[in-house]
Amino acid sequence: MRLILKTSLFAIPRLTPTFFPHTPTVILPLHSLRPAKTLRTITPSFHISTSAPMSTHQVRDTIDLTTIEKNIFDRLLATLSHFQLQTQLRVAGGWVRDKLLGKDCYDIDIALDNMMGTEFVDKVRDYLLTIGEDAQGVCVIESNPDQSKHLETARMRLFDMWIDFVNLRSEEYAENSRIPSKQMFGTAEEDAYRRDLTINSLFYNINTDVVEDFTKRGISDLKSGKIVTPLPPKATFLDDPLRVLRAIRFGARFDFTLDEDLKEAAACDDVKNALAAKISRERIGTEIDLMISGNQPVKAMAYICELTLFWTVFTLPAEYEPVILDGCERLCISFMDNASNLIHLLGDSTFTAEQRRLALYAALFLPLRKTTYSEKKAKKIPVVNRIIRESLKRKAKDAETVLDLHRSSYKFLSLIPYLASGEDIQAADLDWMRDLIDVPVSSRARVITGFLLRDLRDFWRVALLISIILHPIDISDSEDEHSQLKKRRDLFIAVENSITKLGLEKVWDVKPLINGKDVMSVLQLKGGPLVKEWLDKTMAWQLAYPSRSAEECIEWLREANSKRVKLE
Repeated sequence: MRLILKTSLFAIPRLTPTFFPHTPTVILPLHSLRPAKTLRTITPSFHISTSAPMSTHQVRDTIDLTTIEKNIFDRLLATLSHFQLQTQLRVAGGWVRDKLLGKDCYDIDIALDNMMGTEFVDKVRDYLLTIGEDAQGVCVIESNPDQSKHLETARMRLFDMWIDFVNLRSEEYAENSRIPSKQMFGTAEEDAYRRDLTINSLFYNINTDVVEDFTKRGISDLKSGKIVTPLPPKATFLDDPLRVLRAIRFGARFDFTLDEDLKEAAACDDVKNALAAKISRERIGTEIDLMISGNQPVKAMAYICELTLFWTVFTLPAEYEPVILDGCERLCISFMDNASNLIHLLGDSTFTAEQRRLALYAALFLPLRKTTYSEKKAKKIPVVNRIIRESLKRKAKDAETVLDLHRSSYKFLSLIPYLASGEDIQAADLDWMRDLIDVPVSSRARVITGFLLRDLRDFWRVALLISIILHPIDISDSEDEHSQLKKRRDLFIAVENSITKLGLEKVWDVKPLINGKDVMSVLQLKGGPLVKEWLDKTMAWQLAYPSRSAEECIEWLREANSKRVKLE
């Protein structure tokens, strides 16, 4: 159950047909530990245009083959000649689209008009043997109609490229079912109309070296930048509901406009229910991951939100707490937009592709970071963990990293004022490190930050990014969004420079001066949690005095233990 928000905590506009017409101002609870001098706000930068492109896209008239592509097609044509086959070989879908747009593509799908893919691959393998070449990686991917995977696919490697082979299809459906009751060889035109989008329904006929546009819309929609289905969109989506997400992904990737009828069909309950029931969570997660890793992740998530698919994709458990406020999905995208813009402003070299991907996931789910649920009366589990692992079926490591980034954001938030200003940290300021504050005041920033970075390792900059998004900043009414974003960038750089100046950039690689055996020997301990506690204290001492030796660390350990014993 989601609670409709009626307070002014989040001033978020209602979803309208002109999607997000205003830029919302989100007033967040202040996390700073010191009194604020002025009102501090976060203003999400969120202007995702879904209007028609202003100009046409450059589309080539012919396809220029690379040397490898020509070699591949020559082998396939030679197979036809060798066995005197009358088969028409067509490259289908994305490869044709990308080649016409002048983009590289390494995903070649071959459609056959009169035989199954497995049969033709056997022919290719036999032909290659006659000329002294080996067929590589031959395999068959079975069909799975229950998951809208209707076609058996044969696969092999030629010239170090994977090639998929399927037959052209034509289908008949039983009443009240979208699982084909009968599959037959179809014509190229029938197959083209069965595909997801007109821009993906184009063929390149290898036999004739001609681009074929059987829907008579593929080329024109490419040029005008439109995402349209060959058949009525609702029928197309019910055939394979994953096509909704593919339409969104391609619309975002190419900055194309979604057709209005397509949007209406995508948002209808029948299609949303079919997406939830028919499509495996692995396939949904793969599409979402491609969007997040793509060139327009925010626009893709904005489309998902506009089409009311957010909670269909990112499913929640039956019960959770606290309640999720109405409009939360738009706040999620606002945070992601801020993260994406800040990453861009900081420069591509600041983060790796993997760090960028997980940073965007962490930002997207920031409003849900405190929402939990229980499973079989077990301890509370973060909802974000369930979304990543169950809704999207992503790796456990992805969920762990995102949760670590959320947890560490609180810690980094409390450190930012000190790292940015160079001021000393007082013992009472950071309750989460109070047990390790037994070091000089001048060294506390290094010790506390060092511990945090040792946990985060290479992802510390990502954690800093998330914290900077949450951190309140001083702004004036006259400042635009770009100026606010630049302030966040400057704050990020100031903290980053402070960490570098403290010599902590690779602090996780620093080897402890003494180990658990040393602690047990010096303190006459037989193991247990006290050893871990003293190891943490010795690491704190080592971070405070980075030039000291192991012998000096052991001497400090004896003295510190003596003081503890006396106090007891």
